[in-house]
Amino acid sequence: MRITGGKAVRRRLKVPKGLDLRPTPGLVKQAVFNSLGSRVEGAHVLELFAGTGALSLEALSRGAISAICVEKSSRHAAILRENFQTAGFAPEVLQTRVQDVFTAIGQLEQDGRHFELVVADPPYGEKNLGRRSTSFAQQLLDDPRLPHLLSPGGILVLGHTKRDTLEVPAWWAEQKLLKHGDSFMRFLTGN
Repeated sequence: MRITGGKAVRRRLKVPKGLDLRPTPGLVKQAVFNSLGSRVEGAHVLELFAGTGALSLEALSRGAISAICVEKSSRHAAILRENFQTAGFAPEVLQTRVQDVFTAIGQLEQDGRHFELVVADPPYGEKNLGRRSTSFAQQLLDDPRLPHLLSPGGILVLGHTKRDTLEVPAWWAEQKLLKHGDSFMRFLTGN
C-alpha cells in the first residue's frame, strides 16, 4: 500500500498481517482525494477507524495541516505511527487517539473541535436487505454529534460496502457517491 499523491507520493505504508484490518484500496483513495481536490489543502482532518492511517497520511501528503486519527487497536495505532514517521511528516501535525470512535466523537464535540474533513472507512457491515443496517458506517451516520464536528463547508467522506444499504438521516446532505467494485464512498455535508 502506498500514498497516491502529494509530497509523500509513492511512500510505502506498512499494513499488519491478518484479516482484522481492511485498508482502503489505493484506487479508491486516489478517486476520493481527486474528487476532494483543493478542499484538502489547509484542512484539519479527523480520521475515524483509522487503521493504518492511510487516509490521513494521504490528506497530509496533499496539503492538510493536521490530522487526528482515532483507532481502538493499540497494535494498529503503533503501525499508524510508524507509517507517519516513514512518510516524513513533522510530529506536531498528527495526534493518535487509541480509543473507541464514539467516545472520541463525544469528547471532540465537548472540546468544541471542528474539522474541514472527516474521513471514515470502518469495518464493513453485513448484508442487510430487508432490515436496517447495524454497521459502523450506519452508526456513524446515526450519531447526531458527528455533524457538529464539521467546520462550515466541511465534508464527511464515509466508506462502506455495496451490500450494506445505509439510511442517511435528515441532518446529512449527500453531495456525491463514488463506486469502485464493492466499495462505496459517500461525500456528505451537514444540514
